Formats: sequence, C-alpha cells, structure tokens
Amino acid sequence: MRIRFLILATLLATIISACSLDASNTVEQTLPNQDTLQQSLQNLEIMQQSENLNMQFTPETPTPQAIAGAIGPFNYPDNVNPLTGLSVDNPDVLMRRPIIVKVSNAPPLVRPQAGIGEADIVYEHYAEGGLTRFSAVFLSNAPRRVGSIRSARLIDYEIVSMYGGILAFSGASIGVEKVIYGWEDVEARIPGSQLVAPLVPLPPSSFADRAYKGVLYGLPYYWRDEEIPVPHNMFTNLEALWALATEDGHAQQPDLSGMAFQTEIPAGSEGGVARVDLRYRATRVFWDYHPPTGLYYRTADGQRHFDANTQTQITASNVVVIFADHFETDIIESQRGDAISWSLEMTIQGEGDALLFRDGEYYQARWVRDGLFDRLSLRTLEGDILYFKPGNTWFQVMPLPEQFNPEEEWVRME
Repeated sequence: MRIRFLILATLLATIISACSLDASNTVEQTLPNQDTLQQSLQNLEIMQQSENLNMQFTPETPTPQAIAGAIGPFNYPDNVNPLTGLSVDNPDVLMRRPIIVKVSNAPPLVRPQAGIGEADIVYEHYAEGGLTRFSAVFLSNAPRRVGSIRSARLIDYEIVSMYGGILAFSGASIGVEKVIYGWEDVEARIPGSQLVAPLVPLPPSSFADRAYKGVLYGLPYYWRDEEIPVPHNMFTNLEALWALATEDGHAQQPDLSGMAFQTEIPAGSEGGVARVDLRYRATRVFWDYHPPTGLYYRTADGQRHFDANTQTQITASNVVVIFADHFETDIIESQRGDAISWSLEMTIQGEGDALLFRDGEYYQARWVRDGLFDRLSLRTLEGDILYFKPGNTWFQVMPLPEQFNPEEEWVRME
C-alpha cells in the first residue's frame, strides 16, 4: 500500500505541474474549478497506471460463502451464462468475450432501439445535459442489428474492463479516446486539445485493441441507415463483430465470475413494490412488475419502451439501482457557444448503496466491486451474498442521493 500511495503522490505532482505550465487565463475561465480539475486528472492517470501495473486490491472483508443450490459467484455449469444464470443451447457462445455496445437513448427518435432487449446486462447512465445512454453487454445473443450506436463515455473504461470485453462504439471525445487508446506523445497533441483533454501521457487501456470505433469500419460490421437522420443512424452486426474479433485474436474467454443467482426469492425483503419510478434530469423511467411473467416492463418518458427488432416491450428479471459518486472532469464532451458539457466520472469501484428489485420485492443492498477487472456484485446490509434472479439485469446508475436535485432526480416506489 505504501508503494501505491507513493505512485499516486508522484502522479498527482506531475499532473498539477503539467496543468500549471499550459494553463492560461482563458482556460481558467472555461475549465471546472481547480479542485475538480486536479481530481479528474489524477483519477484518469491513476486508473490507467493501476491497470498498467496490474495492481491487485484485497477486499476489506472475505467474500461470503454461497448457499447450497445457488449459481455462482465462483463456479458455473458449463452451459450456464455467468451473466444471467441461465442455461444456453450452445455452450460455445460462452467461450467468447462479451461485446459492450454503446446505444443511444436520446433524442426520442432513436426509440425503439434495435437489439437492446436481447442484452444480458444493460447499464443506463448519465451522458450529459441530463440525458442518459446505455452500455449494453451481450454474450449469449448476437443480434444482427443493434443500435443506434453512439459515442463512448468514461464509464465504459470501467465496464469494458469489468467484463474483459469488446467495445462497439461510434467514436468518443478527444479525452475519452485518450483514456481508451492511450496518449504518449504530449508534444504532438492535436492543436487546442489541451483545452478538452488531459495533458499528461496515458498508457493504452487493456482493451485498446478491442475497441472497434464504428466510423473506421464499414459493412458488415457497421453501417448507417439512410432513413434515419445522422448521427442517430449507425448500427452494428454483433455476429460480424465477433467474427472480426476472432480474426484479430480476441476470442479468449475472460473471467466472468462474480454474480450469484438463485431462483428462490431471498429473505430480507423490505416489502412488495409494483412500480419503480426513476427520474433522471431529462428522462423518466418506470419499471412495472408483472406477476404472471415475473418480469419488470420498461416505460420511458411516458411511452412503453420496445425493442425495434422484436417489437416487444423491454423487460428485466432484475432492476438494480446503483448509487455512485458523480463528478465533472476536464474533458469536454460537447460545446455550443459558451455552453460546455463536461464528461462525467462515475465511481463504480469499491462499494456503495444499491437497491435490488426482483420478483416484485425490494431489497436494500450494497454494491461491491473490488478492482478494475472485477464484476459488480451485490451484498446484503449484513454482508451476505444478495442473489440475482436468473435472467437479464438492468443497472440504473444514479448519483449519490446527496447529489440529487430533488426537483429533477429521484427514486420512488409504489
């Protein structure tokens, strides 16, 4: 641990020095406050250095033992998907790397999205401007049309690392691309990029060669649907993308242990909940429980949310609200005149509060993720394993409650 702190201190000193050399009065007027700037630069550098050095963090408490009859969190039958706890017809599909697809959720014309209902796991998170975006994790299914595909965000560094996955995205801001692909030659940076991205060198991420940027590829991997306005019309074929990844030598099976499943409804429920009402600043989501199917049905902004491929409403076996620290970085995602949208960092390593909704029941929980390459799992407030229902899961990533604007953000239950 002493070595780790020395590394952090050295990196921070280097970053602050680099910022002071390149800063100007104009930049100081447009960047976030200096505390936020230093924190974001430190975070971006440290998370890359931690990965590069392959640091292993020991959990503060031992992982609890699974109960008899549970699926996971360490061992799974050969024909069971470790991301859903469900058996698959062809176990060979479980030998490939998951694909994390960046799917748009705004403006409303992108709905219904194609293929998202077939994802094993979906993370919904803030992009900017109060709008949300999806990181959809596919392993067992390979839709031939998924999208619309949009640009990556900082949270995707965490999610792709978590699943040892392949990233399918249209592109990214200069700063986020530096985090993904690395940036060694600071002197050769794009003129003006010091205003929108870290100035320090960054090593490539572990998945840099598995990040397939859609604007660089054509059919059969990515294409644009000419009947939909640009930039909302890019789609991908996961079957073709997996074939490309195999050709590129990325067919290895990653470690996907961590999630634990149990068909039996866990004890410790806080009570029954028929509807989960989630309000992001520019999007409102309802998940309505349907007892005959045992599933939650999704409504977005007052309209039932469908998958364009199947024309069926999006459902989830588990809905999990993840409360995570959100803060602005120095990376510019978009700018119109003097209005700047800064890239958001979301802290989903360590642990924090969570809510699990399954089988019409509601559980207070803790989310746990020990390191960059570990999966996110759930614990009871007493520290025992909290089991997912076998099936797909939607993670709703939200700010810490103390960061909410109560007029625009909430989690309510009926």
